[in-house]
Amino acid sequence: MLERIRIKNLALVREAELGFSDRLNVLTGETGAGKSIIVDALMLLMGGKYDRTMLSYGADGGYVEGVFVFSSPQKTAFLDEYGIDSEDEIVVLRRFYADGKNDVRINGRTVTVKMLRSVMNRFVDICGQNEYQVLGNKSEHCAILDAYAGEEVSSLIASLVAKYAEYNDIRAAAQRLGDSARRLQRMDMLSYQINEIERAAVKSGEEDELLEFRSRAMHAEKIRDALREATEALSGENRALDGMYAATRAISSVTSFSEEYKSLAERLGSLAVEAEDISQTIDGYLSEVDLDENDIEEAENRLSVLRTLKRKYGDLDSLPELLAKLNSEYAQLADGDEEYARLKGEESRLLGECYDLCVKLSGLRKEAAKRLEKDVKAELAGLGMGNSEFTVAFGALPDRECFADAFGARGADDVEFLLSPNPGQPMLPLVKIISGGEMSRFMLALKVITGRYGGVDTMIFDEIDTGISGKTGLEVAEKLACISRSAQVLCVTHLPQIASMADCQYFIEKTTDGVTTNSAVRKLDRAGMIDEISRLSGADGVSANAKRAAEELKNWSDEYKAGL
Repeated sequence: MLERIRIKNLALVREAELGFSDRLNVLTGETGAGKSIIVDALMLLMGGKYDRTMLSYGADGGYVEGVFVFSSPQKTAFLDEYGIDSEDEIVVLRRFYADGKNDVRINGRTVTVKMLRSVMNRFVDICGQNEYQVLGNKSEHCAILDAYAGEEVSSLIASLVAKYAEYNDIRAAAQRLGDSARRLQRMDMLSYQINEIERAAVKSGEEDELLEFRSRAMHAEKIRDALREATEALSGENRALDGMYAATRAISSVTSFSEEYKSLAERLGSLAVEAEDISQTIDGYLSEVDLDENDIEEAENRLSVLRTLKRKYGDLDSLPELLAKLNSEYAQLADGDEEYARLKGEESRLLGECYDLCVKLSGLRKEAAKRLEKDVKAELAGLGMGNSEFTVAFGALPDRECFADAFGARGADDVEFLLSPNPGQPMLPLVKIISGGEMSRFMLALKVITGRYGGVDTMIFDEIDTGISGKTGLEVAEKLACISRSAQVLCVTHLPQIASMADCQYFIEKTTDGVTTNSAVRKLDRAGMIDEISRLSGADGVSANAKRAAEELKNWSDEYKAGL
């Protein structure tokens, strides 16, 4: 459950801390006082989207921090998968800044918003206007039914998901291999590519060598002049070599007088030998500079071939690997008739197994749908909609012959919820018939009975009282009280009937000093709760009996909860 939440610099809430009961917690306040800000804070803890406009005006940053406690560490054991310590308490911190950035942490471990959402979906369920819109989306109805149906359907869906993936892999492999005509076309292409690469016989580093050769050919005259000048300087008239040998002989004549002279003579001798070797090497290079025009043309042609290969197949160094891959594919295609027949047979077998699973799954769904219809109608009767008719409609399953493109990982059922809220009205899709009040009650009915909303520790209701009042409001309040006996409930409301059921209540009010405006959150004691019930009834300050009536409603609610 959510034990407490701290808020700083979120919209009009500069700073607030709220502690919650493990049962029914109610948030009330005047319209525009900031009740939605508390819901926004909760949504941020759940992984909701942060927008920089949510930051309090003038602030550089803010945060929302929630502390969740659990009955045992087993509840959070899955957090080990995220590298988060699994304890019987987790702390979620969501910092946000004026530049729109977020910093999200769970027990001090940095996580992404997506990870936060994935974790918190296991603990908290939020029912608000967005979920009403989801309920109007036909594509969600099958998921709701599956969650209600329970473990047998979940297990069958898991089997279908695995089988569907296997079927898709085999089907894709068969499509890649193709029929005989497509294979022959592909083999022709592969044969051309293999021959082209093999004929080219590209050597490692060949392109660099050719580019270097071309560069020397383009600057042959300059290279030739430089080499000749160097040769002349070393070996020509007044050559440097003669001077080196002369210096060596001169110093050698006095080596007996000093080790230093001897060392110097050796160095001069080595230098003279090295200079002579360099001179001979230059002579060799000089003979190579006289390039044949045919050699230059051949190099240009070879570079053109390499450029073509590079454009077609990419990096030249990867050609051996590519050639092996092309040869392997060619060999596979050469034996393709047999392999294609095998793949198509496997595809047909897997399709049949998927079909059988889908038929079985559809049967289980229809059984669960009958139970769901009865449960929903029973819950709606307790919410002032006793004359409603509700059904789960199924489209016809496609025949085996045209099944291949008519199913997915979760089956082939076309499921839609239909409702007739009043006698004499036809069964119509929810999105076409439900008013705000009817949607609120229908959603609440689902919250009570479907496994989709089971197993979480905390349930948050925002706008659950949309379009309802009077006796219906009291019936909704009773349902919320019932739910809060097995899960923590947080509810934003404007109805006195729901407020009277609160085990813990906060009042949100807007304050201003004429310069700035803030929203303050105040926890109510029992007397404060009664005053707020009176205010919500609209009779406060009008009827002298308003407070007495509020107290009577609170007493009745306490007695009702005691009997649960």
